[in-house]
Amino acid sequence: MDLQLTGRACVVTGGSSGIGFAVAERLAQEGARLLLVARGAPALAEAAARLPAGTEVATLAVDVTDPAAAKRIVDSCTARFGTIDVLVNNAGGTTVTPMDELTDADWASQWEQHVHAPMRLMRAAAPRMAQAGFGRIVNVTSSSGRRPSSQNPAYGVAKSGQLALSRAFAEHWAPQGVLVNAIAPGPAATELWTAPGGMGEQVAARRGGTAQDAIDAMGAGLPLGRVASAGEIADVAVFLCSPRASNVVGAVWSVDGGAVRTII
Repeated sequence: MDLQLTGRACVVTGGSSGIGFAVAERLAQEGARLLLVARGAPALAEAAARLPAGTEVATLAVDVTDPAAAKRIVDSCTARFGTIDVLVNNAGGTTVTPMDELTDADWASQWEQHVHAPMRLMRAAAPRMAQAGFGRIVNVTSSSGRRPSSQNPAYGVAKSGQLALSRAFAEHWAPQGVLVNAIAPGPAATELWTAPGGMGEQVAARRGGTAQDAIDAMGAGLPLGRVASAGEIADVAVFLCSPRASNVVGAVWSVDGGAVRTII
């Protein structure tokens, strides 16, 4: 299927690694033009070099939680490509912290990363998209947002907020051709889990074993019997970025191997 993304100007935050890079790679394969956003310039340069040959790509090193970042990102995309067609809000992270150990600063940090930052970006990008009569916004949330856990509640509550944010923006902007949706990945074999100091090691430190033991245990508990790859998650996100997803508005697509066992 041709996803009709050739030439589309796409912003991917958290685009230097993990799900963000996988989304960028899939978009590049579809012929899209890319602005990759992350905090580290060296990692962005490395990611850009790994994209398919001939990809038109720019990078911007910025922290999306900076209140000034949203305008800077949208302005950079339109300055480089003349427009902004697609926004993938993927940036964010977490430290596994149980309820009794959370501070006010921990709660605020998760809310800033997963609600305030994507809100500002959508607020900056959607009017530009509406002027052109086309836009796609995909928020990369989490299965934790659909089923928060007391083992990492600040993250789950913030991701629930991001789901609500997606729906609110979707209803407001759909009449102007800007379609907002979300995906909710479950456990995945990405740098967030596998890197030194990542969530795999954090879970292992509390439960025993190694990071890989923690990842394998999560996979074993899923109906699919394994965790996802970044590419499997990206495939769903990229469809929602495309003109083909023309009747999908305010949806949350689970990409979690069956982790959340509900029908709604």
